[in-house]
Amino acid sequence: MKKKDKDTYHHGDLAESLLEAVDEIATRFGLEAVTLRGCAKLVGVSPSSAFRHYTDKRALLTAFATRALEQLSRAMGEARERASAEEDADDAFAAVGLAYVAFALDRPALFRAMWREETIYAADERYVAAAGRLGEYLAGGFASTLSDADPTGLSAQELLAWSSVHGLAELFVDGPVGRGASREEKMGMAQGMIRALGPAFAAVPDG
Repeated sequence: MKKKDKDTYHHGDLAESLLEAVDEIATRFGLEAVTLRGCAKLVGVSPSSAFRHYTDKRALLTAFATRALEQLSRAMGEARERASAEEDADDAFAAVGLAYVAFALDRPALFRAMWREETIYAADERYVAAAGRLGEYLAGGFASTLSDADPTGLSAQELLAWSSVHGLAELFVDGPVGRGASREEKMGMAQGMIRALGPAFAAVPDG
């Protein structure tokens, strides 16, 4: 990250730059290595300047997790819109699932941060709103392509879909699956898994 003199920051710029610093540090060393002072140093500002935006490390990581939820929502929404033009539910489901896995592969630090309640303020209004928007995209992506979509909550099929793609993404990022494989190979594995989910959906009773 290129350092920026603190006197050149406009309101809001520093807050965003600190989140970029979180991404850089977490990608290289893990979320546990992130500190507010470390991010301030990486950006090139004083710790006191950083504390004006985030009161502590947990507030910083809450903002980072919120960013993760928002970016994943956009990625899934865009994938759903592109696939919708084909008017093929199978393609739409695959597009949403693959967007989820791709996000994890491309932005592992953000992916890891989303649901870590031990390091975030889970009741933070912006975080709660971002989590809600992701839920809407899941409903607009997964649920709308499934036969037993339940508008009142997670249907059995939607839960199966989400847990499957999330589990594979986590196995890619932090587990043994695909170790040493290229991104293209991992995405191919994800596509194969999503195709294999078809018979499982058929076995799930409606309602």
